[in-house]
Amino acid sequence: QVQLVESGGGLVQPGGSLSLSCAASGTTVSFAAMGWYRQALGKQRDLVADITTGTSTYYADSVKGRFAISRDNAKNTVYLQMNSLKPEDTAVYYCYGVYGGRNYWGQGTQVTVSS
Repeated sequence: QVQLVESGGGLVQPGGSLSLSCAASGTTVSFAAMGWYRQALGKQRDLVADITTGTSTYYADSVKGRFAISRDNAKNTVYLQMNSLKPEDTAVYYCYGVYGGRNYWGQGTQVTVSS
C-alpha cells in the first residue's frame, strides 16, 4: 500500500524558515510528479509547488522566490524549503504524488507562522 508521510511542520516566527519532507513507503514506483498543496482554515486547498521526475518545477506566485522544492528520486522523497515565512503561509501542508493517473496524498502537517 502506497503511503506518503510528511514531516517537518511546526511553529515559526515571521521571517523564519522551515523545511518539510515527504517520503513514500510501500512502493518502488516512480511518481511522475510530487509536490505540495496547502489549506488554510476555512479556505480551499491550493497548489504550492510541484516537481516532475525530470526536475521541472512549478511554484504558486505567492511563494516564488521564497520556497524551493526538490526531490530525491532514489529515496522517493520530496522536500519543500520555506524561507521568509509570512503569517499568510499558515496552513496544513499536504504532500502528494502522481502515479498511474492517480493522486496519492499524505496526512498533512501543520505550519504556523506567528510571533
